[in-house]
Amino acid sequence: MKKIKEIIVVEGKSDTNRLKDCLGEVDTIETRGSALNEEIIQRIKKAQMDRGVIIFTDPDFNGNRLRTIIQKVVPNAKQAFLPRSKAVPKKSDGSLGIEHARDEDIKKALANVYSTKELKDEYTNDDMIDLGLSGDAASSKRREFVGLELKIGYTNAKQFLNRLNMFNVAPDDLMAAVKKFDKGSSHDSK
Repeated sequence: MKKIKEIIVVEGKSDTNRLKDCLGEVDTIETRGSALNEEIIQRIKKAQMDRGVIIFTDPDFNGNRLRTIIQKVVPNAKQAFLPRSKAVPKKSDGSLGIEHARDEDIKKALANVYSTKELKDEYTNDDMIDLGLSGDAASSKRREFVGLELKIGYTNAKQFLNRLNMFNVAPDDLMAAVKKFDKGSSHDSK
């Protein structure tokens, strides 16, 4: 994998160390957990203007929260997503995190970055319900599967809808992922 020109925004030192172990020389900005202060926000804005940034936060509640905050202040930032299943700690008492991922999973996530586009509002809440991505018993599992297939990560229904629109996910790609879940699914939504 060639050197990444953008600066990667991660949550902490362990993420930076893991990326350096995996990729070699890489530049990061650490948010220092979920407490994102004004100084760090300004550094991210400057990095975006100078070299571009890739948001690569943990696939958990705090990571999604940080991603949303950063996205609002740097809307053109690229984004990389690590599936929840690839960020599981070896010890049962740890939390999900990039630092637990295998090299190939990190490289794959960073090879499939998304650039945000102007929101078109192509998809609506009604689409989410019609596709079973919200409003039924299997919605959460369906979003997790579809997010993995589309490489946009897992999140709640509202943020998932935002990601579908923000990344201009093609309707054919979305339908194929939903059908693939439904075809292989043994979930009963009754």
